[in-house]
Amino acid sequence: MRTTLPRLRAAILATGLLLTGCASGFTDDGPRAATAAENPWQIAGSTSSTGPSGPRDNVPDTGKRAENGDGGAMDTLALNALADVETFWQAEWPKHFQGAFAPVAKIISWDATAPKNQAVEFCGEDTYQFVNAAYCGRDHSIGWDRGILLPELVQSFDDMAVVMVLAHEYGHAVQGQAKMSNRATPTLVQEQQADCLAGAFLRHVAEGDSAHFTLNTTDGLNAVLGATVAVRDRDPNDPDNVHGTAFERITAVQVGYTDGVAGCIRIDRAEIEARRGSLPVTFEYGEEEGQLPVDRESLTSMAAELGRIMPLSAAPKFDYSGTGRSCAGAPPTEPVSYCPDTDTVGSDVADLAERGGPAAGAEAPLSAIVTGDYNAFVAFVSRYTLAVQRDRGLSLTGAEGAGLRTACLSGAVTTALSREGSDPRLSAGDLDEAVSGLLADGFVASDVRGEVVPSGFARLEAFRLGVLEGEQSCYTRYA
Repeated sequence: MRTTLPRLRAAILATGLLLTGCASGFTDDGPRAATAAENPWQIAGSTSSTGPSGPRDNVPDTGKRAENGDGGAMDTLALNALADVETFWQAEWPKHFQGAFAPVAKIISWDATAPKNQAVEFCGEDTYQFVNAAYCGRDHSIGWDRGILLPELVQSFDDMAVVMVLAHEYGHAVQGQAKMSNRATPTLVQEQQADCLAGAFLRHVAEGDSAHFTLNTTDGLNAVLGATVAVRDRDPNDPDNVHGTAFERITAVQVGYTDGVAGCIRIDRAEIEARRGSLPVTFEYGEEEGQLPVDRESLTSMAAELGRIMPLSAAPKFDYSGTGRSCAGAPPTEPVSYCPDTDTVGSDVADLAERGGPAAGAEAPLSAIVTGDYNAFVAFVSRYTLAVQRDRGLSLTGAEGAGLRTACLSGAVTTALSREGSDPRLSAGDLDEAVSGLLADGFVASDVRGEVVPSGFARLEAFRLGVLEGEQSCYTRYA
């Protein structure tokens, strides 16, 4: 967040040391590291929200082999993923594109921990200490590091994170021959198209149609989205960071998951610019030097701004002495609570400040934790939106209805906070902080009792709907 005072801003994480990303499908210069329905997350196929997620048991491994592979667990996981992605594209290609589909021509594996004399060449470059997975347009190949990158993905998230990364890389192999992109297409567009195409494949897996993998729509899909957050652009002012914020990358994945390949074809520069709207994508001068303090003064300013963004027939009371213990209508939620009986938003300011401060694990190279002041402020916003729903005569209980509507309205407020004249005002990185919190504990998507749907995808979809389509969309979708 930022205010009109020059001492304040919103921060983002420092760039991690571990590179995860891809090569362009159109580069000739070697690998470039990358520093529907009403309820579209619900699956009608064979995989349930609480079913298994990951490699299927008792299924033969693919016959595919990787050059320089070691036949170990990481290579087997990656090769099975590529086999299923390729099968998906063999079926999908004729539905959307002309001509024949050309599968990836070459697969290569390397170990970034190996000594230099054991390094091999990928896309014209030495793979010594090259921690990455990539697609090379020069020879229509895909390669990965089995020594550091893939094990880190599995350890930080789960096996499906590797599947997601390789589905993304295969997306680059598809977009060039499909003429979705070309050499002149901005990298941002190429990357979000590839994220989207990976999302379309994930839907295929979630519906039970993948030979080697299953994906449930709660912890399984949550982990995949967490991996997407982890490989976001972390410094929006770095001209080499052109792959998208966590919010943008998750949006692209969700477009593919809900709308399929057709939704990915629609992603271009104009679509991304329209989607960004007034949302901040770079820091303004001086914004990287401090954060908006989470204190009574800032919360009072936020409360006043909320009253302007979503005015009520009678403003709720704001209590900064705690979350309250005597509300008959709902138990208190920490660190901020709404009591419908007294129409009061109660805040434990110290706990809110802690929510907006540093968190364990946030500095890890592959982390879905994005810390910052907006983690606290969006929680405060969410309880105000419960007062809005009470004022509109809507139910405040039920995670599927009131909870997701709360996330959606919080997204609508978030966009309003990005506009000229808002004080406090959204800064670069704030959206990613909200996304991280929605995946981590989902408090912003909770009802008045603190109940939350287990699907992070559903929580993020609701928030994204509010960000992109505004307040009225929340009442329509979550009636």
